[in-house]
Amino acid sequence: MTEQAPSLRIALIGTIPNLRAFAMSLCGDPHLASDLVQETLLKGWAHRDTYVPGTNLKAWLFTILRNTYFSSLRKSRREVQDVDGAMASTLASAPEQHGHLDLADFNKAMKQLSPDQREALLLIGAEGFSYEEVAEIAGCAPGTIKSRVNRARARLAELMGLNSVDDLGAGASVQAVVQRLQA
Repeated sequence: MTEQAPSLRIALIGTIPNLRAFAMSLCGDPHLASDLVQETLLKGWAHRDTYVPGTNLKAWLFTILRNTYFSSLRKSRREVQDVDGAMASTLASAPEQHGHLDLADFNKAMKQLSPDQREALLLIGAEGFSYEEVAEIAGCAPGTIKSRVNRARARLAELMGLNSVDDLGAGASVQAVVQRLQA
């Protein structure tokens, strides 16, 4: 602890009534005001090395309190109240084991594609190259690459037993991505 710490501690405690009154005027809720004062004192103590002795301690703490209040207000605007758990009950995630099995099936099907189809599909789908870039890499026409990718997608769907996007069993976002890729 620094030399000024004991006197600073006493000064911080002395500002509590003023901080509480200011917090109440900002939020109007006694419980929230107490939380704000506590948070302000914690922040003030944690950053006591930034306080310049001889300056206005009350103004420094009021600034911390004000900034804390407005930061929490901005944060609360992004939060969703879910008192009865209605939002939480709609949240779900697919079991992970299905994803691992699907990936294994996909890898097995990919290995059954011809090397030129697999190359074209991976460069377009996984690496994000354009058809023209892949054509340059493969040394052929862009139309040839488009044909290889189309045949590879059709063969993958056949090997995996997929007749439509609905067969994926994935959520709406995954299906939207797949449909976009098929376009």
